[in-house]
Amino acid sequence: MPPRRVITGRSQEPRRRYAEELRLLRTARGESLRELAKVVGWDASLFGKLESGATLGSPEVAEALDQHYGTPGLLLALWELAVGDPTQFKEQYRRYMALEAEAVNLWHYGVSTIHGLLQTEGYAYEVLALGSAKGKELEQQVEARTGRRKLLEGEDAPPFRALFAEAVLRTPLRDARAWREQLEYLLEVSERPNITLQVLPQSSGLHGLVSTDVMFLRLLDGATVAYTENAHRGELIEENASVERLQRAYDAMRDLALNPAESRKFILRMLEEVPCEPST
Repeated sequence: MPPRRVITGRSQEPRRRYAEELRLLRTARGESLRELAKVVGWDASLFGKLESGATLGSPEVAEALDQHYGTPGLLLALWELAVGDPTQFKEQYRRYMALEAEAVNLWHYGVSTIHGLLQTEGYAYEVLALGSAKGKELEQQVEARTGRRKLLEGEDAPPFRALFAEAVLRTPLRDARAWREQLEYLLEVSERPNITLQVLPQSSGLHGLVSTDVMFLRLLDGATVAYTENAHRGELIEENASVERLQRAYDAMRDLALNPAESRKFILRMLEEVPCEPST
């Protein structure tokens, strides 16, 4: 295949392209970051980070800038592409991320942590900080992870079933406020019609996925792939017999799990046990 013809000379990577377009639109107006902030309403430092690619901001910011520059829908579309850009993830995860974005059905089992599609910013920071990332790299990884949550939003969002080992919900964050926010978020999303949360009680005993985090993705062509993961590596499994074995283990565990209503009550009990912040 011949190389893609580059006409504008601008980046072909969605995240960089979004930053470039923001910078070009502002400089074409002859505006400073401070002047832009005064007109649009956010802090100038945010626009600086947007134009450097350090952050993507929110869709509300993209919409406000579309209105300011008279580019209806353009910047919001570029923002959506940037949020879903697989190049913002580490290379070993990119194929999985591309498949996750295309999946028509997802179901997951977590041994010790909440899945990235359900993590709040505070939870993602603490989990990702356990690795080598820090500073700007950590901030970008957190933003990339929490940006994945939009996959489960909207009328056309795919069904997602998340099965948690009880230990997941009994392992709090160091920051009690962040942990409270995470549990509240789980209760919130459990009310969405496309999301089902279930807790596997510790009393269920040993099972076929006792030490394995696994995500199943049903793809557009009807095939199902599995992705298994631990703290150090992940593996995409596409061979049918191997996927089938994992699915049978998952189904057996789901039969032992609390039903969705009971699981909500369990999460609520965990939330009630979070220490209250001292009054001021």
